[in-house]
Amino acid sequence: MTSAVDERRGGDRSRDEVPYTLDEPAPKVLGFWDQSAFWANLGVSLFAFSGAYTVLAPDATGKPTLPIVAGIVAMAVGTALGGLMLGLAAAPGARTGKPAMVLLRGLFGARLSYAPTVLNVAQLVGWGTFELIVIADAARALWDGVPRWTYVIAAGILTTVLTIWPLGSVRMLRRYVTAAVMVALVYFYIQLVREPLPDLTEGSWGGFWIGADAALAVSISWVPVAADYTRHARSARGAFGAASIGYSVTQIIAYVLGLLALALVAGDSSKVFDPFLNVTLGVLFFAVFVLREADQSFANVYSTAVSIQNLVPRADRRVLTIALGTGITVLALVLDIGDYASFLSLIGSVFVPMLGVLAADFFLGRGRGRGWDMSRTAPSRWGMVAAWILGIAAYQMINPGTVSRWAAFWTDAQDALHFTPQSWMSASLLSFLVAATAALLIGRATRAAR
Repeated sequence: MTSAVDERRGGDRSRDEVPYTLDEPAPKVLGFWDQSAFWANLGVSLFAFSGAYTVLAPDATGKPTLPIVAGIVAMAVGTALGGLMLGLAAAPGARTGKPAMVLLRGLFGARLSYAPTVLNVAQLVGWGTFELIVIADAARALWDGVPRWTYVIAAGILTTVLTIWPLGSVRMLRRYVTAAVMVALVYFYIQLVREPLPDLTEGSWGGFWIGADAALAVSISWVPVAADYTRHARSARGAFGAASIGYSVTQIIAYVLGLLALALVAGDSSKVFDPFLNVTLGVLFFAVFVLREADQSFANVYSTAVSIQNLVPRADRRVLTIALGTGITVLALVLDIGDYASFLSLIGSVFVPMLGVLAADFFLGRGRGRGWDMSRTAPSRWGMVAAWILGIAAYQMINPGTVSRWAAFWTDAQDALHFTPQSWMSASLLSFLVAATAALLIGRATRAAR
């Protein structure tokens, strides 16, 4: 006969993993260090190396305009601001136990939440595909003895397996992967600073806020998925601290390392991996980064499934993640994601002002007072949609992006309004403030009219 203790332990084990559908409550099992390790690992990405040049405010020809030192400072400022915003996105999930897209039912209404959900699914599928391509290309740089498609399929399988046991994967990151990543980072810092570095101060600081905005945007990219994980946090305070500090610290460390590597290859971003691979034992320690990159694709695929559950609450997340893992693997085999990167950045930009609306209404508006209705019949809240649209407009007026027709529309709007973006303007930060202010004003006007 099974003892009461054994039954209780067995029950605890069954509740230690994410439920299969949204109809079941989310277990509150992730402590501060579990979450910190998760966010810290997401902060260390191969993109922090290959994309480090973006914080140097490259011009239209791709030539960096900021000196390395200015880029480091801009990156640190942008990452710190982005980390605080990420923490704001993380706390509501811990308080309510709801994933990110379900939170939007309370912000916009059930039916209106479907639009940002579809956008989020589109960007996550794109980024998940991008991550498999990054992993395969980096693995080929380590050893090109097998065809590229082999690495893509292996990465896709690993990603899919991780999504089947998401909370177990988060705990595994804390216990094993985080320590290996920290050792690799320390090793490469020691090796790279011993190399003869060029002058890191030469150049103008004129594009400082452009560089800061680039780093801030990378942090913000995790905002639409933060609550998917923090809904399992034991406290909102722990969720905020783990996301804002854990992610920011490691992103700064990784980007500084990437900028040092970039300086060693004279700013040629296509060769930024060379300084890592050319040092003693570099291949071994770089392999740690390549394997660790799977947590990026894991987060993208798992959160895609959870986002889809906002549309189909009774869908089994296991079925969804297996289908999605297979799908992005196929896409990674046939697509050139470089043609899609600008579109992904455009989609991501709409979530920056959305966070402003969410933070204002959840912490200072209806969420603080009456609480949000996050049921499947939550009424539409067009005022919050209007605030979101104002924030989107503010972002695009400052930074129209590079998607040709979309950018042309906002450039024409700039001309019509005689508006010229200034170098000190951060599209992410200002659109966040515009959206948050609009949400507060509209919320108060709505309550006063009742």
